[in-house]
Amino acid sequence: MISNQQSLSFSPYLQIYDLVVPQDNMLRQINDLVDFSFILEELESKYCLDNGRNAVHPIRMFKYLLLKSIFNLSDVDVVERSKYDMSFKYFLEMAPEDPVIDPSSLTKFRRLRLKDVDLLDMLINKSVEIALEKDIIKSKTIIVDSTHTKSRYNQKSVKEFLQEKSKNVRRSVYQIDESMKENLPAKTTTNSVEDELQYCEDLITAIESEPRISELPAVKEKLNVLKEVVEDCTEQLSFSMDPDAKVGHKSADSSFFGYKTHLAMANERIITAAVITTGEKSDGKYLQELVEKSIKTGMEIKTVIGDTAYSEKENIRYIKEENLELVSKLHPHVTHGTRKKEDEFTFNKDAGIYVCKAGHLAIQKKFEERKGQDRNPRIKYLFDTNKCNTCPLQEGCYKKGAKTKSYSVTIKSTEHKDQEAFQKTVKFKELSRNRYKIEAKNSELKHAHEYETAKSSGLFGMQIQGATTIFAVNIKRILKLIK
Repeated sequence: MISNQQSLSFSPYLQIYDLVVPQDNMLRQINDLVDFSFILEELESKYCLDNGRNAVHPIRMFKYLLLKSIFNLSDVDVVERSKYDMSFKYFLEMAPEDPVIDPSSLTKFRRLRLKDVDLLDMLINKSVEIALEKDIIKSKTIIVDSTHTKSRYNQKSVKEFLQEKSKNVRRSVYQIDESMKENLPAKTTTNSVEDELQYCEDLITAIESEPRISELPAVKEKLNVLKEVVEDCTEQLSFSMDPDAKVGHKSADSSFFGYKTHLAMANERIITAAVITTGEKSDGKYLQELVEKSIKTGMEIKTVIGDTAYSEKENIRYIKEENLELVSKLHPHVTHGTRKKEDEFTFNKDAGIYVCKAGHLAIQKKFEERKGQDRNPRIKYLFDTNKCNTCPLQEGCYKKGAKTKSYSVTIKSTEHKDQEAFQKTVKFKELSRNRYKIEAKNSELKHAHEYETAKSSGLFGMQIQGATTIFAVNIKRILKLIK
């Protein structure tokens, strides 16, 4: 049952907040800026309203998750800090003397209350709504891109991941007291995951038996991470990797194992839409969804800026139907083809046919439709193989004895021709310079908010992490622009 009491209780100590939480404190400003009642409206149906023990108010539970994203803390550490950090207690709308929750409550809140809730869209829509109310978003441009997040397990077995986290704990301990090596358990010598789990549990026990070491922040944070990993691995011992993560590619020779967050961002650097997928998904397929989600927030859009991945024919057609403009370069294969200059044949305009490098005219041409909505048709020119067999220039052009020799030319679609003309304009070049902004936003997500690695396994956990992280980033940006 949801408690009726969420606002600050009548406490003789409330004036402490006026003394220790200044007006320019970020958490005080967020409380003043955001009406969090929308959380209650969304989650009310997840609670019994007239029976059972009072639950911690959903707004307060959500704020705990938000604090985790803003300050990059584990469940245990965010609760621990809430005991003594008055700005945290003020943000959570607690009296200074109020007790904090048990960290396990956050796990239950995520699994039971946030299931089947579209938290990502709800939080982005709320932050954009605030930005529009404050007249912060004035442009009619969105920039689209994707950023990857590596799986928590990073394509490692449970044993390898446990070894990595236990090593981080030991290293932090040795930096403070190297003599602790004698008090820690011996490392496992088997390949058994159960043995590695037991070692980690023994390691945790040994370090916690030395409060002078375990209570130091440098050790405690890494120890809490190890505890969470041990708990997660105990529940999912049969899984060697993240069950939902997939291999994606950042370039032709580099890959990652995890997830993608497809983003749309206003020129003012407020994220207006996001779609979280597994890592193998193509960027260009989500342009339409990002545009439509951005429009639903109340934002007016005239221009969409993106890299080459978004210049698919289907996207160009969609943008044209919506009376928008797409600032995305066509793939070089479309504009310049795949051949090197020295391999190109010459078109004879009088004969209306291609001539090979040896001066032989094609003897036939065929029109070919190709499967796939994004593939342009082409014309295939056929040459006389009898001449090719005796041609002195056949090396690299014709394989001796082959039954056919053809030269194909792709016919550019109307969409591609129009886009190619647009990308040569001054306007296109000026607008495309804004694309760096979303790359800077991706860097902020990864480095300032630890979005580079998933904090839990599974797509559901990634969506919660994405929702709270993007909301935190948007609110911080809004506060900065208001100043």
